[in-house]
Amino acid sequence: MPEVSVLLPVRNAENTVAAAVRSILDQTHDDFELIVIDDGSTDRTAHIVADIRDKRLKLIPSQHAGVCAANNLGTAAAQSDLIARMDADDWAHPERLEQQVAYLRQHKVDVVGCKVRILDAAGQPSSTLRRYERWINEETLTTDQIHALRFVEFPLVNPTLLARRSYFEIGFEDNDLPEDYDLMLRAMAQGFRFGKVPDVLLHWTDGPTRLTRTDPRYSPTAFMECRRRHLLTGPLRDVRTLDLWGAGQTGKPWLLWLQRQGIHVRRLIDVHHGKIGQTIHGVPVIAADQLPMSDGVPLIIAVGADRTRNLIWPHVTVRGFRPGQDTWFVA
Repeated sequence: MPEVSVLLPVRNAENTVAAAVRSILDQTHDDFELIVIDDGSTDRTAHIVADIRDKRLKLIPSQHAGVCAANNLGTAAAQSDLIARMDADDWAHPERLEQQVAYLRQHKVDVVGCKVRILDAAGQPSSTLRRYERWINEETLTTDQIHALRFVEFPLVNPTLLARRSYFEIGFEDNDLPEDYDLMLRAMAQGFRFGKVPDVLLHWTDGPTRLTRTDPRYSPTAFMECRRRHLLTGPLRDVRTLDLWGAGQTGKPWLLWLQRQGIHVRRLIDVHHGKIGQTIHGVPVIAADQLPMSDGVPLIIAVGADRTRNLIWPHVTVRGFRPGQDTWFVA
């Protein structure tokens, strides 16, 4: 049995699939199988894959049923206890699997990603996702960061994932939510631990036809619905009172939403001098240095300014708050 099964769902990717497949077949860690699930392609994708001769490569043809069904079909066919993801328009560094398997074993996590380089369809650095790339590569590296920041955005790029089989067996659900983000949040609620190799091991292509650009399940509205739904059923389940850091453009919508859920926001924390001492929607605003020691009431941090979260993190931990356990960042 191979140590790793790599799942590559594909549909109509005749121009890129060969390079993606080859980047996996050229891995320094060679104890793997590569399962390509063809989701009803109508171009030459399946023929291109079938022409690649390698005993580690398996092609599974299927009728078009979408990415969730293709991923679940691949999981059912996988032989290994470790399963990795790959996309048909991306490129994996030769040491990707080797480094990720070693990281998972050494750090005793269940799911591991890596840093990424995000490119446009022409192979140039993506200008539209530059901020997300920096966040992925600089702010969400440790297990604590990934868990505490999971309600800001997906802190791992889906095709970078290598995980224990039990993660993928939770299953992708075909609903109105981004399926990869939804799976991650469901897994974290079940106690799965996440980590990240601090090296760029994947070139992630952000092309105009990518599902994240064309499918409403990946719209900002869908991502917001996903994070809020999982907040309510996870960390905020049975919570009736909390504190909220942020009274600006990011924080106010969260304040109103929390109040609509019947959650009492005890205090607002902000650094803007003009807001300190005021009452906003019935909630008093205090300064950051007036934040008392943690008393067990959860803290939600809703700030949008670039790199601000890095400054807030030590400010709250010195007061006994535990990001990822009783404190969560949102956006």
